Amino acid sequence: MKRRMNNIFKKDGKSFVLAMDHSAQMYSPDLKDPGYIIRECVAGGVDAFLTTYGIIKNYQKDFGNAGIIMRADGGGTMIRKPANPLDLLYSPEDAIRVGADAVLCMGLPGSQTNEHSLKYLAKLAADCEKYQLPVCSEALPYGFERLEGIDTRTIDLMSFACRQSADLGADFIKSEYVGGEGFKKIVENCYVPILVLGGGKAKEEREIFENIRGALDNGAKGVIMGRNIVRHENVAQICTAITALIHEDVTVDEAMEILNK
Repeated sequence: MKRRMNNIFKKDGKSFVLAMDHSAQMYSPDLKDPGYIIRECVAGGVDAFLTTYGIIKNYQKDFGNAGIIMRADGGGTMIRKPANPLDLLYSPEDAIRVGADAVLCMGLPGSQTNEHSLKYLAKLAADCEKYQLPVCSEALPYGFERLEGIDTRTIDLMSFACRQSADLGADFIKSEYVGGEGFKKIVENCYVPILVLGGGKAKEEREIFENIRGALDNGAKGVIMGRNIVRHENVAQICTAITALIHEDVTVDEAMEILNK
C-alpha cells in the first residue's frame, strides 16, 4: 500500500489531485477532450488524478507517471430530480485491472438518500485491504443536502464525518475546507491525511489560491479540485501555481506571479 500511496502523496506528504470525475454524473463540457486536460495538468505538475473507469481505460498513455484514483461509486445522474442514491459500481479488482493506485467513494453521514454510502465505504475498505489498495472517502455530513435550520458544515459535524470515514477504513479523506483556523480541529481529530475539495462554484484565481493557502496552513495535506482548473484559459500554468503553493510553500502573491508569467 505504501508504494501506491507514494504515487499520490509526494515525499513532503502532500498531494495535488486533479478531479475529472464529474462527467459520469453531470454535463461537463470542459471535459470534452480528456486527453488534452490530462496532458496539460501533467505538464503543470499535478501529482494524481481522480477520474472514471472509462477515462482511465481510454487515456492510459496521457497520465504518464501521475497517480490515478478511480471513483468506485456512482450510478446517479443530475438530470433526475431528486437525484437518486449513489451505489458502489466497481470492485478493487476492476481498479487494479485498469492500473489505478487508489479508489474513492462517498461517505455521507446523516444524508437521507446516501446513508448507505457508509456501508459500501466499509465494504470497499475491507475488500481493498486484501490487495493493499488505498481508499479515499469523500466525507461530507448530510452529503450535498441543505436542510432548513441545520448548518451542515460546522466544525464538529465535519470533524465527525472525517473521523468516521477513517474509522471505517479510509486511508485518506476528501472533504471541505471550513472554519479557517478551526479546520485544525478537524485535522487533529483525523489520523489520516485530509485533502480539501475545490467545489463547483466559479472563483477568481486569487480566491482559489487563498483557499488553498488557508487549508494548507491549517493542516490539510493538499487539494482535490477540478472544475476551476479545467475551465481556466491556461490549464498548465494554473496547475504550476497550485503545485508551488502545495509543494514549495509559496505565498498567494507568489502564486499569482507564477500564474501571470
